[in-house]
Amino acid sequence: MTGAEPGAERLAGLDTSVAHPARVYDYWLGGKDNFAADREAAERVLAVTPGLRFRVRANRAFLGRATRYLAADAGVRQFLDIGTGIPTGDNTHEVAQKAAPDARVVYVDNDPIVLLHAQALLRSTPEGATDYLQADLREPGMILDRAARILDFGQPVAVMLLGVLHLIQDSEDPWGIVAQLMDAMPSGSYLTISHPAIDTHRAQAEAQRVYNERVSTPQTLRTREQVARFFAGLDLVEPGLVQVHQWRPDPGDFTPEGVVSAHGAVGRKLCDPAPDTGENPVIAGRGN
Repeated sequence: MTGAEPGAERLAGLDTSVAHPARVYDYWLGGKDNFAADREAAERVLAVTPGLRFRVRANRAFLGRATRYLAADAGVRQFLDIGTGIPTGDNTHEVAQKAAPDARVVYVDNDPIVLLHAQALLRSTPEGATDYLQADLREPGMILDRAARILDFGQPVAVMLLGVLHLIQDSEDPWGIVAQLMDAMPSGSYLTISHPAIDTHRAQAEAQRVYNERVSTPQTLRTREQVARFFAGLDLVEPGLVQVHQWRPDPGDFTPEGVVSAHGAVGRKLCDPAPDTGENPVIAGRGN
């Protein structure tokens, strides 16, 4: 943490000498829950990546707009938010319960420092509910078993995977992990993904190299076509798979000229998805 970095007694066993994705992201967002190693890694990536702070904030804004759409327009009342990160403003349950006070939200993250802040994620409305699971996206079966304490998997669920799938290597089969999660969801459920892009700016490959040299969990940035594979068998909500700042922007949203951001989309499960053959779904949106 910045300044005197208080609460050391609560961080026993946490290696703060190595940068961690959640704390680096927190620094990019302007947060204070990070350490010297996180700040040094974050600044080195910023140095080779023009517009990164805009992309990080655009990703956070996409979370808010997608959650609001799901709760207010699509009528979803259950959310499974995996890769939550350190709490900041407009967390998933806050946005969802503003539109639907009875919304139920389960947060999942594997970073011990996120666990320290989990209390901020558990301040539910009386009508709704929230829970926090210390778990890893690489173990979807465990997540599903534990989330069932709060969520009813017989009713639609919005699975939220924002800024987390790039931390799963190709060899760990992130597409299979997402398929396992969505296979457990009933028809009418939704999948929301944002994923840092390798194909939107020439500096992205260098940024990935610098990041991977300094952060504990390496990242794999992906192309639009690779991100489209996560939505195999799902019906994409308009405007389809786009850069996140282009997904249903609010009136008055300002976008600096020439900026790019992560790939993002919201997809709806209409029936059991077909097996992933490696072919892309329809990338243009068709849903409402």
